[in-house]
Order: sequence, then C-alpha cells, then structure tokens
Amino acid sequence: MKEFAVLPKPDDPRLTQRVIGQDEKGEKVETSVVVERPLTLFLNGQEIVTMMTIGDYPEYLAVGYLINQNMLRPDDQITGIDVDMEIDTVVVRTRRKTDFEEKLKKKTLTSGCAQGTVFGDLMEKFEDIALPKDAVLKTSWLYKLTKKINTAPSLYLEAGAIHGCVLCEEDRPLVYMEDVGRHNAIDKIAGYMFLEGIKPEGKLFYTTGRLTSEMVIKTVQMRIPILVSRSGFTAWGVELARKANLTLIGRAKGSRFIVLSGAERIVYDADARTVVEEGRGRKASVDGD
Repeated sequence: MKEFAVLPKPDDPRLTQRVIGQDEKGEKVETSVVVERPLTLFLNGQEIVTMMTIGDYPEYLAVGYLINQNMLRPDDQITGIDVDMEIDTVVVRTRRKTDFEEKLKKKTLTSGCAQGTVFGDLMEKFEDIALPKDAVLKTSWLYKLTKKINTAPSLYLEAGAIHGCVLCEEDRPLVYMEDVGRHNAIDKIAGYMFLEGIKPEGKLFYTTGRLTSEMVIKTVQMRIPILVSRSGFTAWGVELARKANLTLIGRAKGSRFIVLSGAERIVYDADARTVVEEGRGRKASVDGD
C-alpha cells in the first residue's frame, strides 16, 4: 500500500469557511473555520445515530462506526451504501438481518469531543482480544512518522478545531483521516480497512487527540497493537491499555515521547539528539487536544 493513499482535503471548499474577525490588536483578520454538519446513520431500516462530522468520506465513517460499535461482524456482507448529503443521511445495507433496538437503549456518553457515544456494553469483546506480542515500533520509524504527518497538508494545519488519525506501517503513513471528533476519524479508518480489505497486522495508529478510554477500546477492537498521540493520557485510557497490553505512547513531539503501556515493543534505534524539535524552521502545527 502506498504512502498517504488517503489524505485530508484542506482545499475542499465544503470543509471550511472563511470568516472575518479581529485579532489581539483589534485589527481585521480573515481566518478559516471548520464546517460541521449532522449525518444520520441508518443500518438497513433502523436509525442508529446522528453524528456531527465534516462530511468527507461518509461511507467509511458509517461502516467504521458500525464495526466499532459491534453492530457489524467481520464476516458481514454489505449489499449497499447509500449516501445523500442533501438530506444528510447514509444508509448501510447488509445481507444479514439486523435489529439493535435493545442495544440502542443502553448507551455511554464518552469524553470524545462532539459527544462521542458508545452503545451497548462499552467493554463488549474487549477482554477477549489478544494483541500480537511480536509487534515492534522502532524509534526511528516514530520520528519519521511524526515529521511526515505533522507537515502533510491538512485541515489540522489550515484551520485547527479538528482531529486526525493516521493508519501507519513502519515509517509510512498510509491512511490519514480527519474530523471534528477523534472518534469519527478513527471510525473512518476502521471503515476504510473493512471496505478495502486492509488487515491490522504490522499496523499502528497515530492520533492528534487525547488517549482516552474510547480511543484505546477502538484501537484494541481493531486489533492494532500500538497507539501514538501528540497529546496526553486519561487514567482510564492507561488502565485499559495496560489490561490489553496495548503499547500506548503520548506527548510525542519532536524527539520527545512518553510510554505508559507496552514499552517492551519499542526498539530504541535512533539518537533522539539528532531529531529537530517541532516548530523550529517551519510553522508549528496546531495542537489538537
């Protein structure tokens, strides 16, 4: 799979608007702001949820959401995906008959921005997943990845107020998705992997957002053993990562990072002193907590 097979679309006029305001000197300024819109998801004939999203890749978001909520099985056959952005709906149709009325009654509001919601049992299937112990992350890969990701064209750099998630392999970013909520961005990648037949073996995740319980759970459910963020941790996120033996790396900026779980997978093969710190010699990227 080629590097950056999927990239953000900062030049897409549907995703940002130009707005006039004033700066700290009281002078007129024009800036870009991210557009968010509702998207209602149906599974067959049943309404599942309305999500706030930037609206790109709705088919990947819909399928990934259903996978990460355990509403789609790995062997499910999708017979159609109908997207109608005029009425902000996406309908996923499957060969298997589905009915999640009872599951939809039980929901947990997560800490995700844009109010991420996990339906049913938050820990469903989590404890039964065994992540590969032989997975490896070389620090040389990590330093190359963060530089490539943080300098790639993105809404993250253009307007802020956005989160990004990147599926990677060794030192190559493969699929870069963005949205107003990090849970949406990771769902888009889950949907892409399902629809395009991408396997989790040898993969790792990078995110611009906090390492919360929801991010850990979704990464583990997708059977990806390494999760990296430029941001920080929550206590429950760390606890769950240790329980699942997920390698959890946070505050990854320039040569710096902190590992709070799964450190045995890391190979320290690079001299951190040779890594240029972020913000030196280029425009520093917007921090997306």
